[in-house]
Amino acid sequence: MVERRSYTVVGGGAIGGTLAFHLAEAGHPVVIVDADAAHVAAIDDRGLTLVSPAGERRVDLPAFTPDDAPPELGRVLLAVKAQATESAMQWLEPRLTADGFVVSLQNGLNEPLIASFVGGHRTVGAFVNLFADVAEPGVVRDGGAGALVVGEPDGRITDRVEEVVADLQSWGPAKATANVEGYLWAKLGFGAMLTTTALADAPMADLIDRHRPLMHALAAEVFAAAGARVLEPFDAFDPVAYLPGAEGREAATDRLVAWLRTQPKDRSGIWRDIAVRHRPVEVFHHYAPVLDEAAELGIGLPLLKAVLKRLADVETGAPMSEHHLTELEAHL
Repeated sequence: MVERRSYTVVGGGAIGGTLAFHLAEAGHPVVIVDADAAHVAAIDDRGLTLVSPAGERRVDLPAFTPDDAPPELGRVLLAVKAQATESAMQWLEPRLTADGFVVSLQNGLNEPLIASFVGGHRTVGAFVNLFADVAEPGVVRDGGAGALVVGEPDGRITDRVEEVVADLQSWGPAKATANVEGYLWAKLGFGAMLTTTALADAPMADLIDRHRPLMHALAAEVFAAAGARVLEPFDAFDPVAYLPGAEGREAATDRLVAWLRTQPKDRSGIWRDIAVRHRPVEVFHHYAPVLDEAAELGIGLPLLKAVLKRLADVETGAPMSEHHLTELEAHL
């Protein structure tokens, strides 16, 4: 008989909602905790719906706002925005059981902050690259196949990592890794490209394709701050091609652009947060530790800082325009 392990998904949006849906559909007891009362009410009323090219599917599962959530939590999949990690952990820490643990299914480098609340022995790292989206309260739009890896921050592949990976096979090709940090840093380079595309209202693939020198320079800056870390490829992104002084960037970008054009979402979640949801983006939290690492290494990241400055301007009302990218590129 296959064991069905229980999970609490904290943050039932695009990533958390997608994984919660598949775990519940496979028979795992799943609870969603989300701060969006309308999302929680819709799930309670109609179940959680997943929309994909093949149609709509629905599962019934309990959902709570934090104030009404169960008092004890075991296996937690944390999928809140990076800037909400600290407040989520303040709420979560007193509820986490002694044998429970938190898997960070987030963008950025959140594991050290999580461990500061619950200890490294109850913190599991993960890397996820899904282009899912919340279509409306209670409804998640499938982002198609992507990458998902789970590993201990110290490089071990433990029983609990293998169990989580086995359970997430209900979603797709999840796997265990001994180098989760290498995936997270690789995504920071890729994410710098996607962040830059949010400065304009145009498809990601087209902007990356048209502004290759800018994208290449950005990724190289981020990876310079990675120091001696071994970067891991994922989906169609090969970080090694973007290391300072590396060859093969054009071919790597050809593959990346071609893959992005197959994705159901043609704009980033960062763009959507600004243009559609009108809420703060999380990338400033993603790149704070990158800037700190660079400072320790004595490396300046002027291009990344310039991109983040322009993004802050766009977030607070400056118009989206491809001129931002052109102007950044002119200073290379």
